[in-house]
Amino acid sequence: MRPFVSAMFAVVASMFGPLAWAFDPFTVRDIRLVGVQRVEPGTVFGYLPVKVGERIDDQRAAQAIRALYATGLFNDVRLEVENDVLVVYLEERPSIASVEISGAKDIPAETMLKALSALGLAESRIFDRSLLDRAEQEIKRQYLARGKYAARVTATVTPQERNRVGIALAIDEGGDARITEIRIVGNQVFSERTLLDQLSLTTPTWLSWYTKTDQYAREKLAGDLERLRSFYLNRGYLEFAVISTQVSIDPDREGVYITINISEGERFTVSGFRFSGNTLGREKELDALMLVREGDVFNGQRLADSTRAMTELYGSIGYAFANVNAIPEVDRDKRTVFFNVNVDVGRRAYVRRINISGNARSRDEVIRRELRQFEGAWYDTDKIRLSRQRLTRLGFFTDVTIDTVPVPDAPDQVDLNVNVTERSTGTFLVGVGFSSTDSLILTASVNQQNFLGTGKSLALNVNTGRTQQTIDLRSTDPYFTADGVSRTFELYSRRFNADQLGLGDYRTLTQGVGLRFGLPYTEVDRVNFGVIYERNTLSLGTNAPVRFREYVEAFGESSWAVLGTLGWLRDERDSPLTPTRGLLMSSNVEFTLPVGDLRYVRANFDTQYYKPLTKDYTIGLYGSVARGLSWGDNLYPIFKNYYAGGIGSVRGFEAASLGPRDSDGFPRGGQSKLVGSFEFLFPLPGTGNEQIVRMFTFVDVGNVFADTINIGDLRYSAGFGLNWLSPLGPLKLSLGYPINRQPGDRTQRFQFQIGTGF
Repeated sequence: MRPFVSAMFAVVASMFGPLAWAFDPFTVRDIRLVGVQRVEPGTVFGYLPVKVGERIDDQRAAQAIRALYATGLFNDVRLEVENDVLVVYLEERPSIASVEISGAKDIPAETMLKALSALGLAESRIFDRSLLDRAEQEIKRQYLARGKYAARVTATVTPQERNRVGIALAIDEGGDARITEIRIVGNQVFSERTLLDQLSLTTPTWLSWYTKTDQYAREKLAGDLERLRSFYLNRGYLEFAVISTQVSIDPDREGVYITINISEGERFTVSGFRFSGNTLGREKELDALMLVREGDVFNGQRLADSTRAMTELYGSIGYAFANVNAIPEVDRDKRTVFFNVNVDVGRRAYVRRINISGNARSRDEVIRRELRQFEGAWYDTDKIRLSRQRLTRLGFFTDVTIDTVPVPDAPDQVDLNVNVTERSTGTFLVGVGFSSTDSLILTASVNQQNFLGTGKSLALNVNTGRTQQTIDLRSTDPYFTADGVSRTFELYSRRFNADQLGLGDYRTLTQGVGLRFGLPYTEVDRVNFGVIYERNTLSLGTNAPVRFREYVEAFGESSWAVLGTLGWLRDERDSPLTPTRGLLMSSNVEFTLPVGDLRYVRANFDTQYYKPLTKDYTIGLYGSVARGLSWGDNLYPIFKNYYAGGIGSVRGFEAASLGPRDSDGFPRGGQSKLVGSFEFLFPLPGTGNEQIVRMFTFVDVGNVFADTINIGDLRYSAGFGLNWLSPLGPLKLSLGYPINRQPGDRTQRFQFQIGTGF
């Protein structure tokens, strides 16, 4: 038997050459594998650089061993020679039979298993101890990022039959490392308390269990340092700097101490500015956009807003890559700063092609018809921004991005890449809602907002409550014509039980079918018009109000009418669910055509206005005025009266309880209504600028009137409440206090509503 070639000898031979070990070359007559269990022989022969019939020496033997080791499949490789037969002895690495994680709470075990699989540590993969070590370190790093500095990971490798191993990772998460103290040193102008209020990280508060703001994270601290820098820059401290940050942990790894060392520098005022570069003769427009004026205290945010607005100005006339840079010239002796605003517009560009991606269900035309930037037209940032807003308002997508991409070798052309992330637009819901008015509400709906990817909507909604029951079938084609004229078909049945609200022992049934069209005439304005056939039925109980008994005696229990509708809507709000700015106005007129049993007209005007005071605080103003009249000698239908009181109207008073009363003492509603409200909205303390949960204080005013509006009869209330976009639906709570309660008024201080009725 020739001397065997081991892995060690081969490596030594490859490093020191023939002097270390001599191998008599021979021609390989055959190759035999020993120790192969799981790996296919063909796989080994594929990696082995030596073939039958070839000559082998010490150099090629070392090369063969290195090649087999490099596969990662073997723990040990050695070669022997028997009568010109090359014998390859292999010790396979074990495969992973299972990976189990225990003790994980803060990070789901499923998430960890996916991450480990991406590293190569998963069932049926080859076991590599180095990968297991990396996995342990990665898990610890993830826990450190969540503020769990005492987290420990214990890995156990258990051999199993057929050369397999089971891997068990036992995790002891430990306690959360809470921020015990935050100190800011070096400040002289602003108090430490004022500066700490700018940070998102805090020491423990009564809401820390929810906000997690007392858990240290490196990324959070970096963000807070930027907030601190912005705070000083916006108040004139141009040379503010964070000198150092120190983060220490107590011995039990559950307390974190943060020290931020800052240098405030001097406060600078603006001595002036000038425009340079290629301004295209638009100095007057640029000057109007400059928010930082001579004599003002320097404000970094205003300067950034100014240069951004200037860049967008040039972008709106085709200069896609315009660059506006405010270069400071600092005079430290006078504590002033002068800005040289340099403009480099580049070349004017037009849009060559618009590429759409991400729309697996929605057709391209559904997206393209919302775009206001067109191919072949000059690049326009205003139209691109409007295109993004229109796509977002569709409600079909969770995210919309429009990126500008230069065209290679064509400096005057750009492409726009429109990428959308689609959301599920088809829903089948069965839900439960509650309100202080209706108590239990059962709802069911089948709704497809983007039917077959065409942009059309189809919905069937069912609502059950003690007061109201509704079945509503609606279909809308938003582009019935290519110009954006919409068409809506509606079929509905609505029951109202007045006895549940204490309005009298009667019930109404309203059934109708209608066809409406919407005509857009600006980007935010739309005119609606249509026709509805409607039948109303009154069912009187034994204690029905006198006015209803008289009405039924004169006109019968059932009546029908053909209604014409005309409306206008303007919506400039930034969000329909959690608005912080913008205006919503709508007016609608409903009138009977000269057929049927009824002759009346109803008109209403509603408005909402939101204005942000800061990033956290918003004021909201709401108003509604309505009036109903009959034609000729006909009576105005009493089931078309307006009502006021309750949540959504004048809070603090019972729902629909305000206004005139009949001889039986029941609220009878009125032909006129006036309601207004003022709200001051702010985040729930401790939640940051979180729009999902907002608190508010309010002042309401309003009433309904038998005929004309009498300002002296208005009711007032004030209070506070909470809005929450909960998983069950929008939740609104209010605690209202009537200000000028009159004898006979019904009050209800606490009112709430959760879920949405149709």
